[in-house]
Amino acid sequence: MSEKILWYVADPMCSWCWGFMPVIDRIRDEYGGGLKVELLLGGLRPGTKDSISAAQREEILHHWHTVHRTTGQPFRFEGAMPEGFVYDTEPASRGVIAVSLINPLAVFPFFRAVQSAFYVAQQNVTDPIVLSQLAANAGLDAQRFLRTFESEMARNLALAHFQKARQWGVRGFPSLIAQSGENYDLLAAGYCQFEELRLKLDEWLTDIA
Repeated sequence: MSEKILWYVADPMCSWCWGFMPVIDRIRDEYGGGLKVELLLGGLRPGTKDSISAAQREEILHHWHTVHRTTGQPFRFEGAMPEGFVYDTEPASRGVIAVSLINPLAVFPFFRAVQSAFYVAQQNVTDPIVLSQLAANAGLDAQRFLRTFESEMARNLALAHFQKARQWGVRGFPSLIAQSGENYDLLAAGYCQFEELRLKLDEWLTDIA
């Protein structure tokens, strides 16, 4: 029987992914017994070098407000993304990769911790030291995390994640890809509620049973 995997394609600095967090948590709780749920880092803005402009900040905050209204997820808006902030999502994604290399079971909790740190606590999750503190809070050794984070393996794996998302044709986050053996199906593109996803998941699982 071919292995069934639900790929969650996301970025820790994607606001709609933060909005989707309770949904993916529920999927993992209710389907995790018979369905492997894996995280693929999609790469929202990897390698960005320039700080965001005032206009970009306003546009991003507009999205955040929409996510907050739609999903109820908490945000702290005032003071977010201060002047000079470089919205590079590669370090946070590489941090998740580093955690996966140290303790795969900590991946989803760490991913959630990075999201919360960015959107609620207004921490700069592009900073390796901030990421190492979040790793320590998740029960990992901070120095080991930093060594892994800076390794070529982590850098290359992060790029491989971004490339796979592009190869799969993922254009936005969050997205869900259902894999059965060598077959891949796009189950959802963009935010959707659990009840809608439950119907799609159940239909897919029935079809491949």
